[in-house]
Amino acid sequence: MAQHRERERDMVPNAGMQVASPGYYNPNPGGRVPVPSFPGLGSASGALSGVIMGAQHAAQQKINRELFVGNTPQGTSEMLLLQFLNGAMRRANLCGPTETPILNCRVNTKFAFIELSAAELANKALNLNGIPFLGAILKVSRPSKYAGPHVPSQTWQQLTGQSVPVINNNDIGGGGGGGGGTGGGDRDKINRELFVGNTTPAMTEAFLTDFLGNAMEQVGLNTKPGNPIAACRVSGKFAFIELRSPQEAANALNLNNIPCMGAYLRIGRPSKWSGTPDTHGNWEDILAKYMSGELQVGAAASSSVTTRVVELHNMLTSEDLEDENEYNEIMEDTRAECGQFGTLKSIVIPKANEPGATKIFLEYESPDDAAKAIQNLAGRTFDGRKVAAAYFDEGKFASKQFA
Repeated sequence: MAQHRERERDMVPNAGMQVASPGYYNPNPGGRVPVPSFPGLGSASGALSGVIMGAQHAAQQKINRELFVGNTPQGTSEMLLLQFLNGAMRRANLCGPTETPILNCRVNTKFAFIELSAAELANKALNLNGIPFLGAILKVSRPSKYAGPHVPSQTWQQLTGQSVPVINNNDIGGGGGGGGGTGGGDRDKINRELFVGNTTPAMTEAFLTDFLGNAMEQVGLNTKPGNPIAACRVSGKFAFIELRSPQEAANALNLNNIPCMGAYLRIGRPSKWSGTPDTHGNWEDILAKYMSGELQVGAAASSSVTTRVVELHNMLTSEDLEDENEYNEIMEDTRAECGQFGTLKSIVIPKANEPGATKIFLEYESPDDAAKAIQNLAGRTFDGRKVAAAYFDEGKFASKQFA
């Protein structure tokens, strides 16, 4: 720092001192050296910076005006889809009666992207989700690269009062003979699968499984004990998760817009899903209900079998586990606080990206000690989060099955 300040002093001229580049004539020796001006070059740097910022702003505005359209029938033409959706927006008063809100349409094999003339119209077009089109039910949502705020919307059925038409799933990909159509097992898997958008390279399959499963357990979105996420596949900037049951998949839609490692994850149905549009909230809605006590963690988050091991949820975040010194402090604070309720034999706090990350496991000398800990810890508020405490299986604890 001292050398830096010395250099700065050398660069500042003393009062009355003339400073000029070699060979530069100063016509005003008693005053400041005028800065030479070169037409067309003086503001080049600022102009270039302005061009770059303008391009970035334009790209972001385009993303805000763009929507994903999933489950398009095979052979759908861009012009037909463009005319159909523009007409639907006019009929539902989502735009003016003579307005053309959708400017462009790009169709791929089973999905498309539409670009609207304004971000506000894109927000309104989200209400097209669930609209019937050529024997299919279109899925309209934000593209995976969208990282803006969540905008509440309705389904087409809620907006218009229309019922969902019955789609004959046996005609989808129909084959000949007795095994034609989509098998029941395949349909069940589609009903249990969800799309996760806006992921980052640091979000591994194990991390997403644990992070999203923990979130569901913390606010009672699971229907039975354990992590409700059975599998996860990561692909670039998005992933797919498979839940244990269709009901838990429907519940997991409420995780939409959950913050994770500096990003907001988008949780929705995959493009191949063609069921009835879901009515659900987002993470902010669920968290607000949970914090107010309106949403209670169900029986799935606790066990009726008393054990010597206690599992704590909602006390830590992924960021708390990244720094080694902070991790050691958390371990010491937990030992001091939780040792008040009985003889504490051991503490396990899985580190970031390990199974069970953000949970705390306490092993007591007796079930009575564990019961006292649950009684004193459950419902406490920690950094604005409501702590959940429950018994944990001793066999799983011994074998380190913390997921």
